[in-house]
Amino acid sequence: MIWVTEAKHLGGYRLWMRFSDGTEGEIDLTELVANDSRPIVAALRDPALFARLKVDMDTVVWENGFDLAPEYLHAKAKAAAAA
Repeated sequence: MIWVTEAKHLGGYRLWMRFSDGTEGEIDLTELVANDSRPIVAALRDPALFARLKVDMDTVVWENGFDLAPEYLHAKAKAAAAA
């Protein structure tokens, strides 16, 4: 199982992450935040709220309770590195 070990906000809707397997990289969540109509995700369109993320347990969590599966984030980081 993969989990997030570190995460930093890079500006906008971009994050830098490190994973338990040593993979690290940038992830752009602009499309997710802009296009997901669920209220918990739409709230993250506030740049100040989006910037206040933390690593909790095995993934990234925002103070409104939204989180993303570490496997999803890992796949995005690997895809971005390959692009």
